Amino acid sequence: MCCKGFLKVMMFVFNGVIFLAGAAILAVGIWVTVDRVSLLGFLDHIEDAPPELAQLANIGYLLIGVGAFLTLMGFLGCCGAVKESKCMLLSFFVIVLIIFLIEVAAAVVLIVFEPLVQKFLDDIGQKVAKSIEDNYGDGDSFTSVWNTTMKELKCCGYNNYTDFTDSRFVNTTSLYPDTCCNSSSGRCSETAALQAGIKGCFQALLKLIEDNAVLLAGVALGIAALEIAAMVVSMILYKNVGK
Repeated sequence: MCCKGFLKVMMFVFNGVIFLAGAAILAVGIWVTVDRVSLLGFLDHIEDAPPELAQLANIGYLLIGVGAFLTLMGFLGCCGAVKESKCMLLSFFVIVLIIFLIEVAAAVVLIVFEPLVQKFLDDIGQKVAKSIEDNYGDGDSFTSVWNTTMKELKCCGYNNYTDFTDSRFVNTTSLYPDTCCNSSSGRCSETAALQAGIKGCFQALLKLIEDNAVLLAGVALGIAALEIAAMVVSMILYKNVGK
């Protein structure tokens, strides 16, 4: 009886974490959807964008769906443990198992098709660089998004400062964005941008991911362990209901 009570507590804790994670993702999804123009407005200015890139504009709705799903799943698991409902416990086990298998399949696909992913990113890079050349300094929302991105990541353009060379901003002011030069450089001319050698935002993003690779791997393993533990506990409770 004591063991059963402990399992119920653990089940409640696991699903409480899942519920809170779902609520957080749901909140982020709502924020991204409401503030889509400032966060993802640059996507509207990329010509001939592939369908995969265009779908990024709907990421807010995807986050809302995932967050709502996780919230409901956590609630389902908690109710199943408290009420000792075989139906709820079995449903929870099946849902978590499906999610776990999808995650494993996604990881395998990402590893196997890494060269294709790299080629896709290279193609996207060319289109993003062209959108900077065509729209930076011409639209307030587009320019503001890139200024914020470059300031946060301490980068310049998608590839480097040359992305801005033929933009309206450079043609009008003969200057480059301040983030393309060192703070001590003064006016950011082409020569100053060249000497500064500020890396592009794509490389900065990759560097950020590499620097936090251990943390990301730890989070991924933690989520996998949580899912396995939740499945084990739910199945043990399922078998002991009524005994």
